[in-house]
Amino acid sequence: MARVTPVFPNLVEPDGVDCSNKRRPMSVTTDDSRLQKASQNDGKPTVEFTGNSNDYVAYQFIDLLHTLQIPRSNGYDESCFIVMGQVKELLFQALHFELFNARHQIDQDQLPEAIRMLTRARAITEYIAKSWDVLSTITADGFNEYRDTLGQASGQLSFMYRHVEFILGNKSERLARAHSNIPHVWPKMKEALESPSLYDRILAYLARKGYAIPADRLQRDWTQPYEANDAVEAVWRAIYADAKTENPLFELGESLVSLDDAYSQYRWRHFVSVSRIIGHKPGTGGSAGVGWLRQVTELHFFPELWSLRTTL
Repeated sequence: MARVTPVFPNLVEPDGVDCSNKRRPMSVTTDDSRLQKASQNDGKPTVEFTGNSNDYVAYQFIDLLHTLQIPRSNGYDESCFIVMGQVKELLFQALHFELFNARHQIDQDQLPEAIRMLTRARAITEYIAKSWDVLSTITADGFNEYRDTLGQASGQLSFMYRHVEFILGNKSERLARAHSNIPHVWPKMKEALESPSLYDRILAYLARKGYAIPADRLQRDWTQPYEANDAVEAVWRAIYADAKTENPLFELGESLVSLDDAYSQYRWRHFVSVSRIIGHKPGTGGSAGVGWLRQVTELHFFPELWSLRTTL
């Protein structure tokens, strides 16, 4: 909304906010205490609290959260850009949490639990893709009002996004190095780069179950992106020969494809939205902009699960 001067409502006094990320003190309740409180309140919400906070603010750091949106220009659209960027960061954290735990469950041979986590991961990914419904309302002239203030800031520098990409197998030593100068971020980034992906661990699971996964898929340089393998495709083809919901390995394969599909939709929405806003200008992070984004729109994390469909 170029040429509209924003008015920022001051809803929190920043000087009074505890900026620590340490867990804040709050009460603990039980079924009995909640029933008693509801009876005392005649069913109405509690509105009286001691101290200088309440349990909702303390539990979710709400006051701190709402002081972290600090525009650097008078561009009206910048506020939307910042808020949606931070929303996506939180959603990528939620997505990584599910993928990280799904990998752990696979390592423990707990396939049903892993599939449930992958179902939630797909739902989160679909939700992230919908963020572009809002971001695409930013106009080209509106973005230009604050673009220069971004410096080299780019979503490609999101370490949480990079953790998601790495656990899904899209490894890149070069992109990981963007965080090598951040001492409180780099060690875990390096660990993620050097660790097996979710799919790597799934292939190890299939090998434990007697499927003929090639040795070079079970021990390799984990810092390199996964490459499709004909023998792995043959394994999945054998699994898909019993395409029934009662077959948990078939359900696992379909869960992976659904997640991959949702992620591709996110990438495509990203590409189209950026094309709409900046055209073919270079990106703020030093890339070719939409030219860079186009490269990844056809990437699949689990390639054999897509290629086998040609022969089913």
